[in-house]
Formats: sequence, structure tokens, C-alpha cells
Amino acid sequence: MTGYEVTAPRLRCVLPFEAEPAEVPLLRKAVAAQLDQWGMREAAEEAELLVTELATNVIKHVGEGTSATLILEVQRERLRVEVHDKSREIPSLRTADCDEECGRGLHLLAALAVDWGTVLSAAGKSVWCEVSLDHGRDCRRLERAVSALETYQEAWGGVVLRGGRRETGLEESAVELIADLLHWTAARGSDPDGILERAQMHYEADADAA
Repeated sequence: MTGYEVTAPRLRCVLPFEAEPAEVPLLRKAVAAQLDQWGMREAAEEAELLVTELATNVIKHVGEGTSATLILEVQRERLRVEVHDKSREIPSLRTADCDEECGRGLHLLAALAVDWGTVLSAAGKSVWCEVSLDHGRDCRRLERAVSALETYQEAWGGVVLRGGRRETGLEESAVELIADLLHWTAARGSDPDGILERAQMHYEADADAA
């Protein structure tokens, strides 16, 4: 990252960066630190994941070394995350095979975010998404999990079950999704066991706070 700008009293943070794999963890740390400063630590987990997917998308589909910009902005009860790049190619949700990580990332983005989209400009485009900052976090987690699992089923040609078989189908999809995420983690050189431990810590912290 080449430096960043925070404007006040409007909560808006601008972080220019180069689209390099080594920049992604730096972006995550910067996002977590900024949200902590704004008193929005509860939104950091979702925001870090979304920023990772958006930045990785620029690296893979616009090109390594491309200049890009991450913008965080609080709008009413939502945190808006935008990544601007110089390409005018619009990403789209589609059924992805195992090598099309962008497609899988966009399905994840659509499941996690309250809303998302793409805006074209003379300089290129921005891909944006929004995370809710209102109360009812546990309820949102459950709703988001169900949405993610149903999207996952549909993306891989499965049938979203209804009625009494629905819970069984969602549970099976949860196991497969967790396994896929562990493969995704290992493919990026991270420790799957470490990711599971971090997820367990987040779950236990939320349970203790409830």
C-alpha cells in the first residue's frame, strides 16, 4: 500500500494499493485497524473476507501489479467496501468449476454482503458491497449461513431442499463447504488447522458475549 487517507467527520477511508498477493494481508490488517478505530470491530471479520475476495479478483482478472484503490465508507447502518481498478470488464455470478476461483469468490461475496454491484467509470470500474452495522448480529449470522449454503448448493448443481429434508441438506452442504474452504486455505499457503482454530475462537467469543 502506498499510503491512505481518512476523511472526517464523514467516516471514509481511501487506501491505494498495488494488486500483488503480498498486499492482501496488509489490506486485511489495515481494514481491521481502521474499523477498530471507528469502533466497529464487530464488522471486521466480514469486511476482511470481502476485501480479500475483491483484491484477489483484481490480481487474477485485471493483472498483478495493477494500481487499485480500496475505499471504506460508513453509510447510515452499513459499511460500504469498494475496490476501484482500471478494467471495464464487469464480473458476473456464474456456476464455476474448480479452477474458477473468481466465480466462487463472487458467490461468497453475494452470500456475505447485504448488497453488491459494479459501477463503470471513465477510468475503469468499481466493485462494491455493503455489510450491515445494525444490531441482531446472531440472527444475521444464521440468515447469512443459510443463504451461503443455499447459494453453494445451487452453484454446484444441487437442489435446495424444502420441508423436513431441508436441515439435513443444509448440514451436508455445510460439511462440503467447510472442506472446500480448507482446500482454498491450503492452496494459498495457509494452515487449515489454524483457520479452524480461529473460527472456533470467533464462535466461542460470540457465544460468551450472547
